[in-house]
Amino acid sequence: MEENYVNKGKVTLRQISKDVAKSMIVKNHYSHAWTMCTFALGVFYETDNEHTFFDSKEEKLIGVLVYGTPVGRLSAQSISEELNPKEVLELTRLYIHDGYGKNIESLALGKSFDWLRKNASHVKALISYSDPKVSHKGTIYQATNWIYQGNKTKILESRQFKFKEDGEWLHSRTVSAMYGTNGVPALLKKVGHTFWWRVEPPKHRYVYILANKSEKRKIMKTLKHPPLPYIKELDDEGVTIHKEEVDSNFYE
Repeated sequence: MEENYVNKGKVTLRQISKDVAKSMIVKNHYSHAWTMCTFALGVFYETDNEHTFFDSKEEKLIGVLVYGTPVGRLSAQSISEELNPKEVLELTRLYIHDGYGKNIESLALGKSFDWLRKNASHVKALISYSDPKVSHKGTIYQATNWIYQGNKTKILESRQFKFKEDGEWLHSRTVSAMYGTNGVPALLKKVGHTFWWRVEPPKHRYVYILANKSEKRKIMKTLKHPPLPYIKELDDEGVTIHKEEVDSNFYE
């Protein structure tokens, strides 16, 4: 299929099992990792059946959108005091196979808004993040009119650790589960050997208001973080890596 604008009539969304969604995400998404999932919405594309003489159509699963509970119990209030935690979902994963039109992601995202309004009417706002580590600046969110709120909305920095020089980087939550802490001094005592840590470059936050017009006006008036102009180019957000070496006198 040529990389042109997709025929929106050929694209439909419906809920699929979490197992099917997980398989597609783990295999194809750049993170190769599953995540929080409340709703998994399959993106289906209508194709012509080339193996029959009759005028028939077939559907092919070409992608998935995953909405889940936002990380952090104060995520809803960080958008507006008008919102409670049950009224906010996070777009945690979005993947669609290439070759189905250059607007396929924005089209599918817009259709997911319609699905949520119909099937989860209690949800009034969405939150999502673009990751500068993989050169994402939020183009898909900009194309679907999300509110950009910058990359300084998180109070606490997010860290990664690795315990072998050629080892994989682990998120601080994973390290806390392994060692009961992600504090550097405490880890030095518990690990007992050299390790490395780095502060993740902050992600860019986007918010989308699903609420009806009157509720949307209230939420917009009480946003904790004001809308900012969309970013067009990413700055050089390099990651500083720190090396922690064990002092021989450390345990004396």
